[in-house]
Amino acid sequence: MPPTRRPFGGLWLAALTVTAFALQTDDFVIAGVLPSIARGLSVGEAAAGQLVTVFSVICAAVAPAAAVAAGPCSPRTVLTWGMLLFCAANLAVPLVPSYPVLLVLRVVAALAAALSLPAVFSAAATLSPPDRRGRHLATVTAGLTGAVVAGVPLGTWIGAAAGWRATFLAGGVLGAVALAFLRATLPDVPPPPPAGLGERLRPLAAPAVLRALLAAAVAVLGNMMIQTYLAPLLHGLAGVTPSGLGLLLTLTGLAGIAGARLSGTLVDRIGPQRSFGLAAPAFALAMAGLAMCWPARPVHLAVVVPLLLVWSAAAWSVPPAVQARVLALTGPEVGPQALALSSSAVYLGASLGAGLGGWAIGSLGPGALPIIAGACFLAGIAFFGLPGRSTSPTPDRDAENHHADL
Repeated sequence: MPPTRRPFGGLWLAALTVTAFALQTDDFVIAGVLPSIARGLSVGEAAAGQLVTVFSVICAAVAPAAAVAAGPCSPRTVLTWGMLLFCAANLAVPLVPSYPVLLVLRVVAALAAALSLPAVFSAAATLSPPDRRGRHLATVTAGLTGAVVAGVPLGTWIGAAAGWRATFLAGGVLGAVALAFLRATLPDVPPPPPAGLGERLRPLAAPAVLRALLAAAVAVLGNMMIQTYLAPLLHGLAGVTPSGLGLLLTLTGLAGIAGARLSGTLVDRIGPQRSFGLAAPAFALAMAGLAMCWPARPVHLAVVVPLLLVWSAAAWSVPPAVQARVLALTGPEVGPQALALSSSAVYLGASLGAGLGGWAIGSLGPGALPIIAGACFLAGIAFFGLPGRSTSPTPDRDAENHHADL
């Protein structure tokens, strides 16, 4: 159904992107201030690291249930309450007296993110014209990538300059800015018609939907193996130092933003299956290049950097394709629940990728990471579904080719 009002033109898309940026920064920024948290609360770094694990696990486990519970509400209402909870959890951190209290606040922030992030993508998909849905989803995805490029370094700098508590305070302020932006610009969208729980969940059990979610989990697993252990891989390949790694992370982050934007355009023009079918081989080729460089190490950065740029662009081009595919298969009535499952698949893949990457480094060495990661992306093609014969550019027509799966 069309929105009842559309203030400030298309600024609602910018508001959704800022919201995604705030949520993702809050998730990732702990890595930059983790030693300071450990010292400040007199706990080990391993215990402080559990703040990251708890956030990811809760987001993966709670997002689908939260989306089902919020199903009768409009995205604007869901985002208002979710971001209020997010702001409260971060703004309260300066008052934290101990590690257990901080852990509770991180649980609250994770619950807010599990509620809000699927609603962000649902609102973007609902308000977008069908022929621009992929590009609008890619714009919001660029907010997630921007958190890696700008949000995390900025939060780390704030923590170094004013203490780790100030990092969370800044996150709460950023969340408040996003909330005000949303309230001012996001149109009202009538909630979906009433439906029973079973009726809302039935489309999510379709084989094609489950395969798309599994493809997302496998692809993210492969990507996080490289992302998490990029430092030892690049040090072994080209002798990259921590200072040089920072510059490379910035470059790969910018490539990721470009990849997400390109993916959105491709989703609108050739459909999500074909878009994914282009991204996965590109990722695998970049991994093959890194794997072939390993026996010849040390390798000049002029060889390594182009491979890293292709890797990042291909990896970040996956979310718009997956989201558009899942939405096309399930329909707008269960969009929030479908996108919540997509978020869970991403968090699950991220958790498994970090663990599998650690095992691979310990057992096989860093040179094995690109081989396993590339194989994961190629497996994702099989789960996602090979491109059909239709040349229709719209995601909805792409779904019709697979209607039999439903």
